[in-house]
Amino acid sequence: MLIGLDPILSPDLLSHLRAMGHGDEIVIADGSFPAATVARRLVRVDGVGLRRVLRAVLALLPLDESEPDPVIGMQVIGDPGKWMPMHEEIAEGVARVAAGLKPLLIDRHDFYRRSTQAFAVVATGETGFYGNVILRKGTIENPPVAD
Repeated sequence: MLIGLDPILSPDLLSHLRAMGHGDEIVIADGSFPAATVARRLVRVDGVGLRRVLRAVLALLPLDESEPDPVIGMQVIGDPGKWMPMHEEIAEGVARVAAGLKPLLIDRHDFYRRSTQAFAVVATGETGFYGNVILRKGTIENPPVAD
């Protein structure tokens, strides 16, 4: 255990978050997502829902707000303009770290294709429909330096 870190942030997940560079993307996926099929690097967080994983990751990962759409969710099949409860969860989680930033929702197949290019996929135990999000890593202007 470490002070101030959610214990669901495993050494594997922390390593991937640290290794990501500016512009790299990470997918946080629900339990129905084909994570093992699309992932270059797969991290499993079974039994934990989207809200907690998103909160833990966003406590460490700066979002890339230098370009549009650093947060991407999946559209509802057959009703692309509809927002599901999981879309609201994503929006609320993101708003905690980036006020006014809303996720862009894209077609399911486009989401899957984009996920194959992601740095890593985090497979959660989320059971809610459309509990999938892609986050693009940004930079930190003046990172803290230990004396």
